[in-house]
Amino acid sequence: VQLQASGGGLVQAGGSLRLSCTASEGTFSRYAVGWFRQAPGKDREFVAAAAWTSGMTWFADSVKGRFTISRDNAKNTVYLQMNSLKPEDTAVYYCAANLYRIPMTTALANDWGQGTLVTVSS
Repeated sequence: VQLQASGGGLVQAGGSLRLSCTASEGTFSRYAVGWFRQAPGKDREFVAAAAWTSGMTWFADSVKGRFTISRDNAKNTVYLQMNSLKPEDTAVYYCAANLYRIPMTTALANDWGQGTLVTVSS
């Protein structure tokens, strides 16, 4: 599946952004979806994931209580709502999908979007 991430930008610490990941395929509900991020000089890391249709979600400890993930399968879109942003959240954010497994590691992410840059100023 082809994925398109959008919604990044520059925001001050404490602010909010909502990222979107839109899929080209009409049966997006078949895919579990995850968000990852990569800061300069660091490895890509897991941020959040959502199951196919159950509503189950998972989050990295670093974003628990601040980020939420939701999906609108009718719109083939997954959202990452990011609140109380911190400078350490600055990174390129990627969405990823997997038909059979929850993409909670990069190894489980079969399809990737192109990334959207989030910059949080202090």
